[in-house]
Amino acid sequence: MSNSSIQNIEDVVIKFAGDSGDGMQLTGTQFSNNTALFGNDLSTFPDFPAEIRAPIGTLPGVSGFQLHFSSNRIFTPGDACDVLVAMNAAALKANLKGLKKGGIIIASTDGFDAKNLRLANYPEGVNPLEDGSLANYQLHTIDVTKLTREALKDSTLGMKEKDRAKNMFVLGFVYWMYDRTLESTQTFLNEKFGKKPDILESNLKVLQAGYNYGDTVEAFTTRYHVEKARMEPGTYRSITGNTALSYGLIAAGQKSNLPLFLGTYPITPASDILHELSRYKNFNIRTFQAEDEIAGITSAIGASYGGHMGITTTSGPGMALKGEAMGLAVMLEIPLLIINIQRGGPSTGLPTKTEQSDLLQAYYGRNGECPMPIVSASTPSDCFNAVFEAFRIAVQHMTPVIFLSDGYIANGAEPWRFPQSADLPEIAVKFKKGLEEGEEQFLPYHRDEKLVRPWAVPGTPGLEHRIGGLEKQNVTGNVSYDPENHQVMVKIRQEKIDKIADHIPPQTIELGPEKGKVLVLGWGSTYGAIKSAVLDLLSEGHEVAHAHIRYMRPFPKNLEEILHNYDKILIPEINNGQLIKIIRDQFLIDAQGYHKIMGVPITKGELVIKIREMLQ
Repeated sequence: MSNSSIQNIEDVVIKFAGDSGDGMQLTGTQFSNNTALFGNDLSTFPDFPAEIRAPIGTLPGVSGFQLHFSSNRIFTPGDACDVLVAMNAAALKANLKGLKKGGIIIASTDGFDAKNLRLANYPEGVNPLEDGSLANYQLHTIDVTKLTREALKDSTLGMKEKDRAKNMFVLGFVYWMYDRTLESTQTFLNEKFGKKPDILESNLKVLQAGYNYGDTVEAFTTRYHVEKARMEPGTYRSITGNTALSYGLIAAGQKSNLPLFLGTYPITPASDILHELSRYKNFNIRTFQAEDEIAGITSAIGASYGGHMGITTTSGPGMALKGEAMGLAVMLEIPLLIINIQRGGPSTGLPTKTEQSDLLQAYYGRNGECPMPIVSASTPSDCFNAVFEAFRIAVQHMTPVIFLSDGYIANGAEPWRFPQSADLPEIAVKFKKGLEEGEEQFLPYHRDEKLVRPWAVPGTPGLEHRIGGLEKQNVTGNVSYDPENHQVMVKIRQEKIDKIADHIPPQTIELGPEKGKVLVLGWGSTYGAIKSAVLDLLSEGHEVAHAHIRYMRPFPKNLEEILHNYDKILIPEINNGQLIKIIRDQFLIDAQGYHKIMGVPITKGELVIKIREMLQ
């Protein structure tokens, strides 16, 4: 038994990295769940190849999972790592630049043989574990494969099946290193492999072996302990953006008493929403995996026309394919949710890398004058409330709504405090049940004070009316080619969207003074990096503030007023400058941008440097 000491620390950033077949995503997810159950605040960033099985041992095939956990509130997965778990040479090479000087490297030695070194493009005869190049780090080598096989020497499983448990050895060891229990992962394994006793036993044995290894090896003299975070009391769980989004849709369906219909086509990184919602048919949810993107959205339009809430999910390439059908939904003026989990583009682009790529597409990417409201989420847990609000706007304003998330939010995780159903607002839905007294015929485009037309379910006696993509005559809904009528309808459709600003909350300042030198204006997944950077600069006494936009179209009515309260505006985006174009266009403000288009999030450190430049 080792005589290791336990050192209390405030926060840690760990990155698990290896081949896409090494189970690094599962390892990271399990450690995240354990961390959430323990009570730390956390933020994660899964990063994996686009290929289902990327080339083994190569740099493009590296799969990583970065996890930041702390006894304090945190908002990003961390700029640099304290610990790097490298299952092979490629994982070390791809991630070493992101490790702090003096950081800990845990290297699986079997992944550094001659073949793996060659595949990772190390020069002939060079092994970084042996040549002194890692002298600035705390290097610990473990022969994970050998120790895994040793733990399973009595198992009847084949060698390949035994080796699949390697990630459990690493997970068990890291649990020991950070003073954790194995209970959460033991429960997970029992649930997952309960009907496969040989596989269950092998994973449990190797998990325990990894934990015991820390206790028995003298090289590891220090364990670390991170206290529980000081967070608002309540029941928490670790949740990813796509899961929170799915739960938000379920909650909105229950609060509106509307059946949900998801018509969609699988596409990374949106497919998890289909998988999740398909598990909840008991909440009056129907899911339909269509043959293509167009069939997905048009089936959802049909569901909305029939009195359900139609939803479709996609990413950038699918948004392009759905464009004509979105125009049809705008012409029909029916509720519909188009959920875009953005990724790097154009074309197929970077399927598994994050990017705020589609804001301009959401604004303008359809033929004709085709305005639609746009709502965006800022963090994984925020997806719940943001999509709930997008749902409300769609049904109460009889319009399709675009909801924007991205790969970073969708796959990332953070603690989520369970809301109580009683605390969620009801979503009032009004169907037209028949002709009212004195009403001689149904006028499908007769509008209320919000310019919203009635929702009439097909088959309702007396409410027969035309639908389709041809221009509608104002009020009657008949087909019209009249030029004056077309102009009237274009203006009405735009005014209807603009009026939504009367029914959304005003823009608020997240942090900082209401007037000052620099306002950092963000949207979507830049939230954590901006908030962390602004907190640091505020602690130094700088006049800097942070505002984050959820309602991307229309903007909150007071946004322009807020922008004029600061000397300079900085808009960081994971694109080549999209929100900044819209802000300059609408408000004639000379905002400055910070643009990063590398498939990874903007870091706190990058923004601190940029804001300091603007403060000078």
